[in-house]
Amino acid sequence: MSFSDFKKRSKASIDTLAKKLEEDIGTKKDYKDDRFWRPEIDKSGSGFAIIRFLPAVDGEDIPWAKTYTHAFKGKGGWYIENCPTAIGQKCPICEMNNELWNSGIESDKNIARDRKRKLSYISNILVVSDPANPQNDGKVFLFKYGKKIFDKIQEAMKPAFPDEDPLNPFDFWQGANFRMKIRTVAGYINYDKSEFDSASALLDGDDKKLEALWKKQYALAEFTDQKNFKAYDVLSKKAKDVIGTNIRDTMTDDRTVEDEELEETPRPSAASGKKPQSAPQPNEEMDSMSYFEKLANE
Repeated sequence: MSFSDFKKRSKASIDTLAKKLEEDIGTKKDYKDDRFWRPEIDKSGSGFAIIRFLPAVDGEDIPWAKTYTHAFKGKGGWYIENCPTAIGQKCPICEMNNELWNSGIESDKNIARDRKRKLSYISNILVVSDPANPQNDGKVFLFKYGKKIFDKIQEAMKPAFPDEDPLNPFDFWQGANFRMKIRTVAGYINYDKSEFDSASALLDGDDKKLEALWKKQYALAEFTDQKNFKAYDVLSKKAKDVIGTNIRDTMTDDRTVEDEELEETPRPSAASGKKPQSAPQPNEEMDSMSYFEKLANE
């Protein structure tokens, strides 16, 4: 482009930039990933669906990805990041939590609990029946779930009693449908009544249909790819910006979801001794990163 052409073009650039500015200001980022299925909970706090866990895709050995995230609010705003311990690397928040926990002071332990990493698993599923959203029936999705449902999977694979046969929930031929029964108990989402059916072949064991289904599944390697985890120095700076130089500075009135090691009852505020006003809690299957990013931008 010649300079004279550039000069002519510059006269009209303000209109183009103004239009783009309006678009950017008026558009809110959508954090929803349509690849993920989420069970719908009605006004009574209940939900029901039947899903089938699917096997590993071609080139992968494990039918789930294991991830950790941190999501909490400090005086400098929100800290919402993938925890690098998921890929065997150091995490500054986990290091702070260890220091707080090992102090032996209960208020320090409460702060560590609030900032603790949240465990999630991601698997491919086939939605067999979704009464709240029947358009999902027969479709392949990614499904994010927590330890409670993973425990159900483990119990199926390694039953505790000798009269129960082991079951591989991820197998096309010897797997089983999972009946997800959701209740709200004492203000928390509960999956205790969820269970696997007896073993049965998916799609009547039709290999052509199963192969087509297998090819529709999503690779899980992206969720533990290095590119999705920030460097230790970057995370340390972010932690300092959010928390400050004193690791005990905290926003005790903004609780986060609790991970697999924490109790399921509300805790008193570490600072005031009073029960905090909690932010709405996402359930185990909700994408916690998406939830807290949405919350932080409201």
